[in-house]
Amino acid sequence: MNPAWQTFLRDRHAVIENDSVVHFGNITTELQETPTTTVMADLSHHRIIRFSGEDAKTFLQNQVSCDIREINPNQAQYGSYCTPKGRILATFLLWQHHDDLLMQLPAGLSAAIQKRLTMYVLRAKVRLTDASNDLIRIGIAGPDAALLIKDVTGLSCHFDHPLHVTHDGVQSALCLSPQRIELITSIENAALLWQRFDQHAKPVGMDCWNWLNIESGIPVILPETQEMFLPQMVNLDAIGGVSFKKGCYPGQEIVARTQYLGKLKRRMFLAHIDSTQTIKAGDALYSNDMEDQSSGNIVNATPSPQSGFDVLAVIQQSSVDNGEIHWQSLQGPTLEIKSLPYSLPA
Repeated sequence: MNPAWQTFLRDRHAVIENDSVVHFGNITTELQETPTTTVMADLSHHRIIRFSGEDAKTFLQNQVSCDIREINPNQAQYGSYCTPKGRILATFLLWQHHDDLLMQLPAGLSAAIQKRLTMYVLRAKVRLTDASNDLIRIGIAGPDAALLIKDVTGLSCHFDHPLHVTHDGVQSALCLSPQRIELITSIENAALLWQRFDQHAKPVGMDCWNWLNIESGIPVILPETQEMFLPQMVNLDAIGGVSFKKGCYPGQEIVARTQYLGKLKRRMFLAHIDSTQTIKAGDALYSNDMEDQSSGNIVNATPSPQSGFDVLAVIQQSSVDNGEIHWQSLQGPTLEIKSLPYSLPA
């Protein structure tokens, strides 16, 4: 986290641990108000890798699952970076910033992913740098998010196309959904924007933003879940994070084979778990039809505004169809499956 930005947030009562804002005084109240109130969150728990140079797009096209040709100054993409066996090492959000490409991914993965990608640069004219401290990211969410962004910044969000980006040279608004927008700006501009937003939006910690992400059905691979899933298992094909028309990239053959041979048996579901115990990414799930074998795993979990935990979980489709899914053991709490905000491909 940018040191000057950290000081600014602490002066406004932010509790910060490991360069991430935990809360602004009362995490329980913040969570309870997040579903219905306009909120704002610092997004420093994600970091940014900048790809610059004339070969940046070509280089990434050969490395990631999404089609880089679809990214332009007004269009972002979700995507994944996989092993040669098609297992996801990282999911990310990717957009264009001036002539560069910016990849946003969890802080716990960014350094290792940057190092791994750098190994494959070879003679390509592309440079990878950590831009996390150069660009401050503020999440605005709620029923008045788009209107507030326009009033404060003058930027108008357009939701005709998912992940539309609008900008004015000083700041950019990445329109994740009609009620969830990410603002990207410089450290010099961020403090003034925060103060103006603070008059109309409630500051909240990262768990609140993570909950909104889970409710949107957007998977975030963490260190605990690296190499567990194929891109389709976490629904990346449903949110534009996988292209089946582009050329080769690590794992492409297995990802394509899974798609065209119809061998996908596990999908990601949105669910609630009524438990006072902490639910964590990577936790195993069980169902009677699989006996003592795991029928799935937690992808992401965060405390729910209604108590318990809300989760994204990859689960055996047959187990969901045939009976109850339990956390950690057949005697564990039951998952209440909820509807995702998007349709899954047939």
